[in-house]
Amino acid sequence: MWKHDAMAVTLQFSDPRIALRPASSDDDAFLRRVYASTREAELALTDWGDEAKRSFVDMQYSAQQQAYSGYANAECFVVLHNAEPVGRLYLQYGAETLSIVDLSLLTAWRGVGIGSAILSALLGRAKAEGKAVRMHVEKLNPALRLYQRHGFCPIEDRGVYLLLEWRAEITPSLQIRT
Repeated sequence: MWKHDAMAVTLQFSDPRIALRPASSDDDAFLRRVYASTREAELALTDWGDEAKRSFVDMQYSAQQQAYSGYANAECFVVLHNAEPVGRLYLQYGAETLSIVDLSLLTAWRGVGIGSAILSALLGRAKAEGKAVRMHVEKLNPALRLYQRHGFCPIEDRGVYLLLEWRAEITPSLQIRT
């Protein structure tokens, strides 16, 4: 499914209840459920029935997985809290950049510090390795505020998305204006 590098597995989290483990094909149903949770708000606005929503999510999840499988030097992890799967993290490793392809948590686990702990650990590791960290985020994504707090700055406007970058030498005072 994905190659696995020791970097993310060996991250040091400020909260000992948080961990990552490499995703396997056995995790597909869980990863699909995490993806579905990221689409709940927009699907709630439709008049579609449950079966139509499920079909849409399945189609979109499959397309996303296909796209992610094309990323070179990438890997997928299951985010754990007290050994319970609560989210997913896709990373892509470059010579000078670590890209967060996707960081998603189940709805019930958002806003409780898990995303922040993951970002802090990734940024600490990137700083130690002299790497920048990049990610795309939708302009209206509520998680944008989280990325701002961690010092990410926009480097390119890509329509619906912003390309964000974090560098150790950039001060957190350079915030995204929303």
